[in-house]
Amino acid sequence: MIIRPIHTADWPVILQIQDECYPNIEPESQQALHSKVQLSPDSCYAIERNGQLIGYCLAHPWQLDQPPTLEQVVSQPSHCDTLYLHDIALSSKARGLGAGEQVFKRLIDNAKQHNVTSISLVAVGGAHTYWQRLGFKSRIIDKSLDGYPADACYMVYPLA
Repeated sequence: MIIRPIHTADWPVILQIQDECYPNIEPESQQALHSKVQLSPDSCYAIERNGQLIGYCLAHPWQLDQPPTLEQVVSQPSHCDTLYLHDIALSSKARGLGAGEQVFKRLIDNAKQHNVTSISLVAVGGAHTYWQRLGFKSRIIDKSLDGYPADACYMVYPLA
């Protein structure tokens, strides 16, 4: 398995993986997803196995407790104190490979290199249990998560 930067040619497969992983959520546009890569190419990854894209990760610097909305085209925020993990999406071809944990370890290293204090995310579709196992804690914030599915849960992983 190879974790590498996202290339322009990856976008059709990334959009297919998004559809596979989130069949009950309106898919985000390539423009919105690509804005995360433009903002922080060193924390966005393609996951490849045997020459085939099997997953992706989109993460970028952001402000703690102020998650971007779905479909938001992001740009550099005025204040960055967290690495916002927009998504780690893995196709069924990635099952059992430990890809999610490998990418997450890389994100921790990236966040520490950029001197942020945490990694944050909004878990949907029951994924909060997965993130809890990795050390994320649920957190109540003032910002509304109305644009997310009803089960959306804001979570933070502190970097000590």
